[in-house]
Amino acid sequence: MSEEKVIIIRPDRKTFEDIYFSGNQGSLLFSPTTKSKTITTTVAAVILCIAFLIKDSLSKDSVGILYFLSFIFLLCAIFLSVSINKVSRWKKQVDHYLNVLEKCKVYEIRIDSLFFTVSIDGNKENSEWKDFEYFDSNDQFITLEGKYSYMFPKKAMNEKDYNFLKKIMKENVNKE
Repeated sequence: MSEEKVIIIRPDRKTFEDIYFSGNQGSLLFSPTTKSKTITTTVAAVILCIAFLIKDSLSKDSVGILYFLSFIFLLCAIFLSVSINKVSRWKKQVDHYLNVLEKCKVYEIRIDSLFFTVSIDGNKENSEWKDFEYFDSNDQFITLEGKYSYMFPKKAMNEKDYNFLKKIMKENVNKE
């Protein structure tokens, strides 16, 4: 490919939101990152509550189990809060990006044999093809990861451009 190809992206916030927040990814307690930790913390809390309810029937030697269960609950709560913080920061970054897209007038991808350039209202991110480590596509979007990471929804461009983008990424990403 010797000449530059330009693909225009329609920056519709809803199109991007549907992909970014699919599968509860935006949920603080039930995202794929936090769901198991939420369940584990809830189970630990229930067990701890039950132990406190029956603590009067425990012998003096068995009271140490309450400290142990409290420690387990505390660990679970800490791991959950770290995961919630991670999801919260991700959501803020995505929301900031979506706000930029919402105000965007021109969103285009420029592709040639050496470079992949994304331009949003004149702000350009230039990458050489070798800067990308991973590419994936499905019937809804294309993801590209490396120096910069991108997600391009199929609905944000015409079918011909989407298929061309998939083809050119297969040819240029991870070729050795």
